[in-house]
Amino acid sequence: MTFSASCNHNDKMKQQICILGSTGSIGTQALQVIEEHSERFEAYCLTANNKVELLAEQARKFRPAAVVIANESKYDTLVSLLSDCPDIKVYAGAKALCDIVEAGPIDMVLTAMVGFAGLEPTIHAIKARKKICLANKETLVVAGELVMGLAEQYHAPILPVDSEHSAIFQSLVGDHGNEIEKILLTASGGPFRQFSLEQMKSVTAADALKHPTWDMGAKITIDSASMMNKGFEVIEAKWLFGVDADRIQVLVHPQSIVHSAVQYRDGAVKAQLGVPDMRLPIQYAFTFPERLHMSGERLDLFKTPLEFFEPDLEKFQCLALAYEAIRRGGNAACVVNAANEVVNLAFRQGKCGFLDMGDIIAKTLDRATVIQKPTLDDYLASDLEARRIASDLLSL
Repeated sequence: MTFSASCNHNDKMKQQICILGSTGSIGTQALQVIEEHSERFEAYCLTANNKVELLAEQARKFRPAAVVIANESKYDTLVSLLSDCPDIKVYAGAKALCDIVEAGPIDMVLTAMVGFAGLEPTIHAIKARKKICLANKETLVVAGELVMGLAEQYHAPILPVDSEHSAIFQSLVGDHGNEIEKILLTASGGPFRQFSLEQMKSVTAADALKHPTWDMGAKITIDSASMMNKGFEVIEAKWLFGVDADRIQVLVHPQSIVHSAVQYRDGAVKAQLGVPDMRLPIQYAFTFPERLHMSGERLDLFKTPLEFFEPDLEKFQCLALAYEAIRRGGNAACVVNAANEVVNLAFRQGKCGFLDMGDIIAKTLDRATVIQKPTLDDYLASDLEARRIASDLLSL
């Protein structure tokens, strides 16, 4: 597959952006950033998994050089929807995702796909020496050591888009080389923060999808409710910032105003605060080290008390399992991620209870093959094995 830039994509004054997962929560907000700063940014490629109508609608508005639908069965529909836009190339399939990120005109790739599927396209983008704006947390959860090693080898910068990791990154600016004593990683606590263990036994997916402060996709909202999301962010922070897990402290902060902080060896703590708006970390990743104007609400500290609590690891077993995966090393985090993707979907479909998710992930971790020095092929095999084990446990 070869990609050539159409005439309106040759303007090198504008940064060319490939959005992997443009129809999701992060992707749609990234397009808002591109629209607000259309003099600086242009969408070179948009991709989606299944939402073919929305992808076509976005393509009509932003006129990318190419679109990719990962689900090959939707290719004909997408071609038909864009039949009157001959300047937009249409591709389909997982391989097309890996190919498109290597296109010459692309300056940066926003990895906003959900789940393990984001790993291989991200690796291809790194090898093509693209700037990576990382929103797909599973990439580092599953294969952090491999990915960070490749980024160093190919001199591909990785800028975090997760609000917490962006906050840590912003708190490190100006302190390069200074020793970090610990990272303070904040968590909203989700909708069940004040529930008892007994109450949590009977919560439903509809309850879990009512996040108190953030508007996110379904999968990550459930992960937030179980605090698995926070566990994944601990693993991400370990790889992004080179800090051991025992120096990453999770703080439950229901207001979601302090997005995270860094404590230095002299006791000083630097934090990044702001209203809960994902456009800010997206835009900062696009523009770093510059800051551009962003429309929207501003933080009013007079209105908001700031509270912090310790997480309850008995109630939130998934957070404890993430620390356990770090302790075990090797492919353990890959196993936890795969099992979590299975139980997260099962919970949303009403096929398992909320607390059952942690139990099934723990059992999968104990039963899966241990690989201490995994290659990419090992990760792919480990992912499949863990999904099978978790699925079998669900059917018991």
